[in-house]
Amino acid sequence: MGLKNRLKPTKKKLIFFVGFLFTGILIFVFGKKEDRTVQNSPVPADSVQVKQHLLALTQTPKFRNHKNIDQLNAVADYIHQTFGMYSDSVGFQKYKVEGNEYKNIICSFGTENSKRIVIGAHYDVCGDQQGADDNATGVTALLELARMLQNQKLQYRVDLVAYTLEEPPYFRTENMGSYVHAKYLKDNNIDVYGMASVEMIGYFKDEKGSQDFPISVLSWIYGNKGDFITLVKKFSGAGPFVGNFIDHFKESNQIKAETFPAPKFVGGVDYSDHLNYWKFDFPALMITDTSFFRNKNYHKTTDTLETLDIKRMTKVIDAIFLSIIHLK
Repeated sequence: MGLKNRLKPTKKKLIFFVGFLFTGILIFVFGKKEDRTVQNSPVPADSVQVKQHLLALTQTPKFRNHKNIDQLNAVADYIHQTFGMYSDSVGFQKYKVEGNEYKNIICSFGTENSKRIVIGAHYDVCGDQQGADDNATGVTALLELARMLQNQKLQYRVDLVAYTLEEPPYFRTENMGSYVHAKYLKDNNIDVYGMASVEMIGYFKDEKGSQDFPISVLSWIYGNKGDFITLVKKFSGAGPFVGNFIDHFKESNQIKAETFPAPKFVGGVDYSDHLNYWKFDFPALMITDTSFFRNKNYHKTTDTLETLDIKRMTKVIDAIFLSIIHLK
C-alpha cells in the first residue's frame, strides 16, 4: 500500500477526522446487521496453498522493490507460471520507467463474456522488507483465486491483475502498474463492470484496543478490535458493481466485514491501486485489513509471514471468490 504525506497538514487531519466520523454515524444509524448462515464454497480456498504462495513471495534472495528489477522479474515469472496452471489466457503488460522495464501480469477467465471485472493487487514492496501483509497477501489471493476460478461458469470476464510499482517512489504517479492498466482499459473503450483492489488482508487481532481510528469515537461504531475486514468505497456514486460485490461479500458470512463509504475529501481511502480506476471513472473498491490503523508493521522490516493470520486470510479469499461467482 502506497502512502504519501499521510495526514500531515492540520486542516487535512481535521477533514479526515470529520469525514470518518460522519460516515461512521451514518453506518451506525442506517447499517443493517443480520445473522446469516456461512455459505459453502464450491471450491474452498486452501490454507496450504496460501502459505506456499506467501513463502514464495516473501522468502526471496532480494527484496521485491523497484530497485531490484531482477527480483521483481523473478516474482513476476512466478505469478505468470502459477496463473498459467489454471488459465489459457495469461500475459505480461510491459512498460518502461526511466529506461527500465516493469511488468503487470494478467490472467483471464470467462473470456467469452464482453463485460469484465478486475481483481487486482500489487506485488512490489516499499523498501527493503518482506512486505508479507503489504502486499504478498493480496497477490496470494489472486493466485489462489486463479485455482478456484478454473472451470467456473461466469457471468463476466474476470481479469486477475498483479501490478508493479504501487509503492513509493512511484505511488500516485502514472508509473504505477495499475495506472497503466486502467488507462489501457479506458483508451480501448473496454466495458468494465468494476474493480476490486485486494490490499493487505492478512493481519487480524482480537485484543481490545488493537484497532485504531483517526478519532477514538469511531470505536463506538466499528469496535476497537482488529477482527474484521473493511470494504472501502466512494461515499456516493460508487456504482452497481460495488454495491453488488459488497452485498455478496457480506452475505457469504465467511468473515466479519465492515463497509466504509468514504467521502471524496477524506484522505487515506485511496492509498492503493483502486485510485487509478477511480481516476478513469471505473467503479472500484478496496478490500483491506485497514493497513496502518491496525498493522503497526506497515512499511517496516517486521512485516513478516509470522505476523499473519492465514486462517482468516483464507476466509477473505473465500468471500472474494463467492462474490465473483455470484455477481449478476
